[in-house]
Amino acid sequence: MKQLLLNIQPPAAPGFGNFIAGQNQEALSSLQAALAGHAPSPFVYLWGVAGSGKTHLLLAAQAMGAHIADDVHTLDEESQIILFDTFNQIKAEGGVLVTAGNHAPTQMGLRDDLATRLAWGLVYQLQPLSDNEKADALRAHARDRGMKLPDEVIAYCLKYLRRDLPTLVAVLDALDEWSLTTKKPVTVPLLKNMLQLELAN
Repeated sequence: MKQLLLNIQPPAAPGFGNFIAGQNQEALSSLQAALAGHAPSPFVYLWGVAGSGKTHLLLAAQAMGAHIADDVHTLDEESQIILFDTFNQIKAEGGVLVTAGNHAPTQMGLRDDLATRLAWGLVYQLQPLSDNEKADALRAHARDRGMKLPDEVIAYCLKYLRRDLPTLVAVLDALDEWSLTTKKPVTVPLLKNMLQLELAN
């Protein structure tokens, strides 16, 4: 599996257009509003489990000019002070700050002054995509590529492969290329064959 992921094209750069919102539409809309200067606060804090889309949204916001800080729960004392100063600078001079961590601001053992400021802004808990939402996203991606993707291939991917969406999309792209190379339709046996060959290399 690792070999396969080294051989395929890198995923598209994270953007708002390729973010599958699922249950996170409100967070996405508020983040876009903040970047457009229409939100009640220029500070947005996102939290949730790994794979819920935090880093994707942060990188998309950064591409639109926002200041970002990811994994704030891992920041040491000095880094927390720097983030605190950045918060105050943006509050005084303008801009947008988007931050993310694995828990709500006051539940990560951060400095009290930093945790309080992170909680001042818009705070959203991101929810991971359900299997049905992942399946819908994979179908949409396949349609965009002009790829005929049977439901049983999606079911196999969700059951046996790493379940984060970037990995699933990357495997799908590789499978499409493999289908074109071998001139065989996309099927579960073809997917198994591709994965076995990659593991053997």
